[in-house]
This record gives sequence, C-alpha cells and structure tokens, in this order.
Amino acid sequence: MPHENIIDRIFIIRGKKVMVDRDLANLYGVETRTLNQAVRRNDKRFPSDFMFQMNKQEFENWKSQIVISNKEKMGLRKHPLVFTELGVAMLSSVLNSERAIHVNWVSKQNNSDRRAKLAQVMKPVNMLA
Repeated sequence: MPHENIIDRIFIIRGKKVMVDRDLANLYGVETRTLNQAVRRNDKRFPSDFMFQMNKQEFENWKSQIVISNKEKMGLRKHPLVFTELGVAMLSSVLNSERAIHVNWVSKQNNSDRRAKLAQVMKPVNMLA
C-alpha cells in the first residue's frame, strides 16, 4: 500500500489516531477475519490504548465518510476494531504473514526510530468534524 494511501486510512476516533482493521489486514496481506482472530487470541497484548472497537455512532460516522461500495458496506456486520500506533506495531508480532514478519523484523532492527517513523505516517483525518 503506497504511503499516500496509508495516510488516507488514518482517522481520529476518541481523540486518537487510528487505523481500521480492514485497512491493516490489507497492509499486512491477510484477511480481516484472520487479523481479528489473531488479536482475539492475543487479547492481553492489546489493551485499550492499543485497540478498541468502534461504537455505533463512530461506526455510522465512519461508514458515511469513507468511499466504499454498497456491496462492501453490506459486508460490514460488526463494528470494526481500530488500532492506535502502538496497536499497529503490536500487530506485526501476532500475525503470521510475510509482510508482518518483515515489519516485525524491521521494527526490531530500527527500534530507536520506529516511533518517529510511525508517528510521521500517522497523520490524522478527523472523522468527528
């Protein structure tokens, strides 16, 4: 996923910069259900400052602001999980995909500047405006 597309996928919800599970699944090269299963199996690694589930109002607001087809909207049965910068980094350690393994390896190699790089990418798109 190009850098510009990643920036477009960052939203502000509850005052936090977050990315939605389906976008992160795409980024890491896994299905959304696979990502969510990995998170549920490792729930102790994802406290509320790493990840939370959108409530009804947040979900409706998000759906109205993103550009997706009606077919894709119809497939949204559950309110998505959203991940903060810390949650995005943690995902790379619980997913078993080539991209996730690479991201985890790179983050360990570049631990000192990982936060700066992630913070640079995590530019907001305000959803509650």
